[in-house]
Amino acid sequence: SYSFCTLLRTMRSVVRSLGRCRQLKQVRWEGGESMEDQIKAAYMDTSSVSFGKDRELTQLQFSIDNNTPGSLFDVLLPFKNAGINLSSLTTRQCPDINNLKAITVFVDIEGNIENPEIKGAVEKAKSIAVHCQVINSCTIPWYATEISHVDLFNRGTMAAGEDLSSDHPGFNDPEYRARRDYIAATGKSYKHGMKVPTVSYTKDEIATWGKVWDRLMELYPTHACKEYQYNFSLMVENCGYRPDNIPNLEDISSYLKYRTGFSIRPVTGLLTPRNFLNALAFRVFHSTQYIRHHSLPFYTPEPDVVHELMGHAVLFADPDFAEFTQQIGMASLGASDDMVAKLASCYWFSVEFGLCKQEGQIRAYGAGLLGSFGELKYSLSGPGNGDEETGPIYLPWEPEVAAVTEYPITTFQPKYFVAESFKDATKKLQDYSESFGRPFKLEYNPYTQSIKTMTKNSEMYLSGKM
Repeated sequence: SYSFCTLLRTMRSVVRSLGRCRQLKQVRWEGGESMEDQIKAAYMDTSSVSFGKDRELTQLQFSIDNNTPGSLFDVLLPFKNAGINLSSLTTRQCPDINNLKAITVFVDIEGNIENPEIKGAVEKAKSIAVHCQVINSCTIPWYATEISHVDLFNRGTMAAGEDLSSDHPGFNDPEYRARRDYIAATGKSYKHGMKVPTVSYTKDEIATWGKVWDRLMELYPTHACKEYQYNFSLMVENCGYRPDNIPNLEDISSYLKYRTGFSIRPVTGLLTPRNFLNALAFRVFHSTQYIRHHSLPFYTPEPDVVHELMGHAVLFADPDFAEFTQQIGMASLGASDDMVAKLASCYWFSVEFGLCKQEGQIRAYGAGLLGSFGELKYSLSGPGNGDEETGPIYLPWEPEVAAVTEYPITTFQPKYFVAESFKDATKKLQDYSESFGRPFKLEYNPYTQSIKTMTKNSEMYLSGKM
């Protein structure tokens, strides 16, 4: 876990995006803290959670005399004598030329160039090599490399998932709170490879689901993107989507694995943005299982099972959307706090509140829209001036713009970003993530569900093979 450079950016990422709260309007009840205040406090309590050591990395490039025996050994000897570990050594591919005077070598060192021992060894290497320079020195935040590592993220779950704030509609309903705690507890022991615990929903819970279902069905034919409509019918056929039935996560997760390799796992509260995004790199989506309070079926101050299943789960069955979502996760691995914050904003303006062009019309694909009757209707009422009277402002999907665009968390969005297609959105996101300057390249293996890391000074990277 981590903290952002400023408190404002911290709360933007936690509450708005990867807390995935869909607030139509925030209601401040008498007494106590608001939910936003509570999430802020919970976040601060868990900001020091760490699952592994951050990696200190220094990358060197030097040239050695090709005609002097042992020249490579001589250059590396200062590092050995200083007890400095070299994690990677690669030579640049050169044409087969006789009497080549020098060979370029790339070396990765475990540690920072500001370390006196490393700095001293580098200076000695410079005096021996034909040429030597420091390419990069940085700290790489720890990130998961195997899908089983996602199990660790539950340690950093923020407490707001269980303890209700005073402005929650169910705050004064002890029966609802007990039921909610029970459902949340069913997912506490979940680990990768296990079946998601089944929840038997009550008649009242199903009735709340049904009310939202009926309202959303009025808009889907004219407001939802074609990929959503196509896959929604498949979810009805294969996952038990009905107005009188709340599907269970295990059935949906099994179906999504078959369709796109995505899986859904239960979560008991809000994850930090880094952990939530990192999980997406493995095509893992964290989902709540409890439902909103029955007194306000069309309002929820946080993610609930309606938002997760009606808003998110359906499009994970679409290959292009699944690829786009995973790429946001891939971009977050080993990224700086600032870059994670910017990716959180990109997630907000796409996976949560994205629009797209289809056959000359604008359609919705963001979960915050597809799970909310009110904002789904409003989102297509533009173009306007960014208010509920005239309609929203539409902007073309540009990740570098979305990453720094402000947005509210308690009202309808004044601005929406419109993608040409999921493939185009993915390409732009990949191009944007290349600007992060991470000193490595990542590759996801869908068979082992693991991440391969290749430093950017490697032979494969330089030759364009990766």
